[in-house]
Amino acid sequence: MREAIERCLALSRQARGEAGEAQARTLDRLEAALAEAQGYVPLDPEPAAALADSAPLDATLELDPAGYLTAWSDGAQQMFGYAAEEALGQHVLFLYAEDDDDGNIAELFFEHSPGETAARTEVRRRKKNGEIIWVLLDIVLRDEDGEPGGMLVKLSQANQTLSALDKVNLHARIIEDSEQGVLITDAHERIVSINSSFTRITGYTPAESIGQTPDLLRSGVHDAEFRAKVRHAMRGGGPWRGEIVGKRKNGELFPQSVTISAVRDEHGKISHTFSLFSDISVHKDAEARMQRMANYDPLTGLPNLCLLTQLMGQALTETKRSQEHGALLVVEITRVGAISDTLGHEIGNALLCEIGRLFRLSLREGDVLARLDGYKFAIALLHIEKREHAGIVAKKLLAALAQPIALAAHSLQVGAHVGITVYNDDGADVPTLIRYADVAMAKAAQSIESNFIFYSEEMNQRAKEHLRIESELRQALQNNELALFYQPKVSLRSGRIVGAEALLRWRHPLRGLVSPGVFIPVAEETGLILDLGEWVLEEACRQVREWRDANLIMPPIAVNLSARQFDAGLPHRIAVVLERYGVQPDQINLEITESLLVRGTDNVIAIMNQLVAMGMSLALDDFGTGYSSLAYLKKFPISTLKIDRSFVIGLPYEENDCAIARAIVTMAQQLRQEIVAEGVETAEQMSFLRELGCDQLQGYLFSPPVPAIEFATMLREGKRLAFSR
Repeated sequence: MREAIERCLALSRQARGEAGEAQARTLDRLEAALAEAQGYVPLDPEPAAALADSAPLDATLELDPAGYLTAWSDGAQQMFGYAAEEALGQHVLFLYAEDDDDGNIAELFFEHSPGETAARTEVRRRKKNGEIIWVLLDIVLRDEDGEPGGMLVKLSQANQTLSALDKVNLHARIIEDSEQGVLITDAHERIVSINSSFTRITGYTPAESIGQTPDLLRSGVHDAEFRAKVRHAMRGGGPWRGEIVGKRKNGELFPQSVTISAVRDEHGKISHTFSLFSDISVHKDAEARMQRMANYDPLTGLPNLCLLTQLMGQALTETKRSQEHGALLVVEITRVGAISDTLGHEIGNALLCEIGRLFRLSLREGDVLARLDGYKFAIALLHIEKREHAGIVAKKLLAALAQPIALAAHSLQVGAHVGITVYNDDGADVPTLIRYADVAMAKAAQSIESNFIFYSEEMNQRAKEHLRIESELRQALQNNELALFYQPKVSLRSGRIVGAEALLRWRHPLRGLVSPGVFIPVAEETGLILDLGEWVLEEACRQVREWRDANLIMPPIAVNLSARQFDAGLPHRIAVVLERYGVQPDQINLEITESLLVRGTDNVIAIMNQLVAMGMSLALDDFGTGYSSLAYLKKFPISTLKIDRSFVIGLPYEENDCAIARAIVTMAQQLRQEIVAEGVETAEQMSFLRELGCDQLQGYLFSPPVPAIEFATMLREGKRLAFSR
């Protein structure tokens, strides 16, 4: 070893004469390191021998076949601390650690033939002082006349420490092979050493960097205060960890995670400074992507609800302090769903992106445009002078959608509804403002006067009432609070009851009977109408069966269908209920509204034809109040028209009502359809309708809707309509 180091020193001195000043300094440092390493090599044979004498000896044990010690060497005494007289005669288990309880005694479970040596194993053993050590175990089985005669066990220390020179070499190798860049400077801040990762990350070779200062990597993006913190660490102010933007040899800037520490000599003076750094460009890119995913809508690239909430939260804090105002607009785009269903989702998505672009052009630079979900956008006007200014912006947004949007050879027309809330008048936190704007937007969707509406407290109270009704209506379905009332249909020829309409009633435990006009719209909007519709059909059939079992001949009962119920599975669901109660199809009539017919699809016609084929009759309810069309009266298998009460109430004195009623009756007669007038309350109305040729009436003139037991009584007693002479 000594000769090798001396040869290195000789080569170093030879190179000094051929090197420049910077390289000479590096060679000085190499010689110093070699001289330091020289101090750890046992050059003097006598100290080396003394060191060898002090090294731990290998331990040798002999055991009989049962595992008891028969021989104990000096090495065993040195290794374990037991004298021979303490160990001999003991079972080998006394050297085992207390937690070696797996039942496997390595010295006894020996499967080799006499004379063979088992494979070396590393095991734990306990010294006399209780210390647990790791030893290498070799076992040789002795042979006595062909029979096992015990065994020889050799043990050596397993955890031998590295020599000082080995440590130096190992640490140097670890630094050189590290994935982190290593930069070492001297007390004058000159680079004296780098590793291969430094070159890989920065592009600078040792020849280009040794002798230079770390300013070689300076990017120029950090201010003087930041650089002062780094220099403070380099001058012994304590380790510094952080992120720095560095510059590669090719001029590219890159983020790096850096640790800087100073090294002091035996006198406490700073001799060197080392920096460990990693290129974190990939991590930063991933972090930026994650940040974008968390804060931006992936389709349109606009801020999402999360980022909108952050930006508005900051604006709210400022407006509270400055007493200024801001506004939030929620915009729902109409017809995008229908366009996507017809032309494909790619067109629908492209349309949303184009709408976002048009909205952005209509707004100020400081306004925040975000996409909430589905077809909803939100606009935060962070500062407005007057409440009315938000309305002006709403008009601009609506105007941006007034013209058809050209997209992929298509000319697409959409509309919008806008809800507006103003802070801090309407609310002082973001979730409340968004909720209020949603409420106003929903109100605008129902309005025929304006496509944008400002939120008000009255509107908020209605929204709360809506939620209360929805919650209590769900409970009503579970708590048997619902009932069917029956309003008779009377023949205008015989005066007899010829049918009835089943009408849903809600017996609220606290509020009594709740009007259908209150809870049916809520059920339609929330989807509860599906559950209510199933309940009504089930209860009507159950009641018809009960009447039949009581030997009561019952005329057909009409049940109202919501447009939401009208799907391909409707005929099957009705057939199942009819079969369950043994009710014939002609005992149940179905009433539908014009809103269903204007959908006008072939699927609707097919479903209607299936119902008629089952033997059921279809009636068109509230005729004349919707988008009435003679075309669908001809196409759909409708057997009955019901004149809405709004055309009956003015009879026989309102000229327009009389004309409309006369036209409906005449048309129905030509189409051979039965006519029922709803809401008949006076004898004059009845007489006029009878003279027109109307077939039936339904209204308070004869009877309001009544419970099932009262309707059954009317039938038993043969109650009739009295005609005036």
